[in-house]
Amino acid sequence: MNKPNVTRVTWARTHRVIRSRFLPIDLFEDIADPADWTAILSAEAKTNPRVAESVGNLDLVPEGRRVAGTGASWAMAPFVHTSTDRPSRFSDGSFGVNYAGDRIEVALFETMHHHGAFMAATDEEPGWTSDFCELVGTLDAELHDLTDTGQFGEAYDPADYTKPQVLGAQLRNSNSNGILYRSVRYPDGMAVALFWPDLAGNPTQGEHFSYYWNGTQVSRVRNLTSGDVFSVEE
Repeated sequence: MNKPNVTRVTWARTHRVIRSRFLPIDLFEDIADPADWTAILSAEAKTNPRVAESVGNLDLVPEGRRVAGTGASWAMAPFVHTSTDRPSRFSDGSFGVNYAGDRIEVALFETMHHHGAFMAATDEEPGWTSDFCELVGTLDAELHDLTDTGQFGEAYDPADYTKPQVLGAQLRNSNSNGILYRSVRYPDGMAVALFWPDLAGNPTQGEHFSYYWNGTQVSRVRNLTSGDVFSVEE
């Protein structure tokens, strides 16, 4: 794929959906300077070896791009907890990406798709499954623009991420902030793939949801805040 042009993206709200089980990490939420985190972590790990496991790999995030304070755990988590066993559209899993949408529907439909794929692969029984939490942030950044689906159609393959992963690595290695693209699972919305945690602001919690797996797909969503249930069956 050709290298895309850069465009400024300003959203008053970004929307990301994650599993509700992820808890804040004290090191990130503290007021300590991120430049001191490595030393603090080394000292704490001597008395509690599990601290390093919960914090993740700090080396994946340069000091100047780390964030601290309330909500920083959610901002940092996608970048310090990575694995090649969990690749995504623009990363083979060797580096982190913060995926977010310009509206809640983007975040819901993207995560419903991937949660459904996991449930199918593990042959789970039908029923209400894990609870999810919306994270709300902000965005004002220069991003590489892939919204021209004619020019960058290879980035939109619904199943094969090989070529967009190569592009994602190339852009990140050239110090790109991230990518703007059209949501594959909710085409009316826009999505971003951010390469660094300091781009979307420290998020706050929004709505809470639960997904219903019918044995074939995620077919219903319950808003745990309001109690409303929505059918999303194809």
